[in-house]
Amino acid sequence: MALQGRKPGWLLDRILGRRSEEEKPAEPPAPAEPMPAPEPAHGAEPSPLSPASQSEGVPDFTTAAAEVPPAESEPVGDLAGADLAGADLAGADLPAEAGTQADPDIPQAEAPAEGTPPDLGSEGADGGASFEASLREAPQDEAASAPAPPPEEPRRGWFRRLTDGMRRTSSAIGESVTSLFTKKKLDRATLEDLEDVLVGADLGVETATKITQAISAGRYDREIEPAEVKAIMAAEIEKVLAPIAKPLVIDRGRKPFVLLMVGVNGAGKTTTIGKLAQKFRGDGLAVTIAAGDTFRAAAIEQLKVWGERVGAPVIARQQGADAAGLAYDAFEEARGRGADVLMIDTAGRLQNKAGLMAELEKIIRVLRKIDPEAPHAVLLVLDATVGQNALSQVELFSKTAGVTGLVMTKLDGTARGGILVALAAKFGLPVHFIGVGEGVEDLEPFTARDFSRAIAGLE
Repeated sequence: MALQGRKPGWLLDRILGRRSEEEKPAEPPAPAEPMPAPEPAHGAEPSPLSPASQSEGVPDFTTAAAEVPPAESEPVGDLAGADLAGADLAGADLPAEAGTQADPDIPQAEAPAEGTPPDLGSEGADGGASFEASLREAPQDEAASAPAPPPEEPRRGWFRRLTDGMRRTSSAIGESVTSLFTKKKLDRATLEDLEDVLVGADLGVETATKITQAISAGRYDREIEPAEVKAIMAAEIEKVLAPIAKPLVIDRGRKPFVLLMVGVNGAGKTTTIGKLAQKFRGDGLAVTIAAGDTFRAAAIEQLKVWGERVGAPVIARQQGADAAGLAYDAFEEARGRGADVLMIDTAGRLQNKAGLMAELEKIIRVLRKIDPEAPHAVLLVLDATVGQNALSQVELFSKTAGVTGLVMTKLDGTARGGILVALAAKFGLPVHFIGVGEGVEDLEPFTARDFSRAIAGLE
């Protein structure tokens, strides 16, 4: 019977919900011991794979392999000894905890060296190489993307600098010519208006009359284009200027060649001396400078700076010293040095100040005690912005100092640059240099053709 073999009291236990020892469910079998890892090569001691910490969020593959029952088709031993660094786990970073040693049979992810890109894992060798190359090229790309420095402005030629410098004068004339001759017949009223424009630009009445006569010849009561008017104007101005466009010739047979610089206050004598000294030095001439403007300490210091820059000795005295005595000493010293050129600065003086003009005469007398023909050249520096006042300057300085040539400065600062044409027509003195800026290259020998085309606005 089914009741045979039961322990006494089993029915009471059933009623009370107690089970006998036989009916208690069997405990699950103990998990199988994982197979030991294969012996490491060359006798190296194996080290178990340390599980990743829970905070790192990486599953413990060893524990999972032991707890999950194997499929019927896969023996437990195969899973226990599986290589966890297979293709499915390639690139997985399983960092070992402190105090443990990684299994030598499982490839460990090498920590990237400082400054190198991380391992790309499943991207493969080609992907990693291209990524590393892109990182190496990154600084170059950043440098390429950085804004390039602005290109240097190409060096302008002298004619371009001259036309730009005289733009105020040429614009004043050119705009008037355009308005007068655009779609109009040439008549007396138009010629009179043109003459007024030319006189207003300080070309002088004589030159303005010559230009209007040349324009009207054979063209009266006919239309004439502004460009043709400008061409005729440039040709007539060139005729006036060509005889006085002469270079300054340094007689190397005179040692030194004495060059006396004169002019009114602010004309630019001291700066012109510095620029000419640099040009002479570039021509291989030995230059000595005498700081004869003893009234201005700034002029003395300015010449010393120029002397250091161009390699020319500067002979100076204290402020207020006798200018004639300094000129005499400078002449003797320059002769002793074997200098090719002696440039003597003088104090700026108004042409109507008799006392200052008398001092200039004294300097010349002292120089002639050493050489009766000294000074060998007297250059009058003129400021183009003074306009008609330049005519009286040339007249009085020529009487006092025997001016031999002119230097016209600051043509870039005036709309009345035509004064040079008026000076040429009236006095016929050589014009050696003209200046249209502050730089050394902005002072150049005077050429009639360039100047006439620039003032007429012809490119």
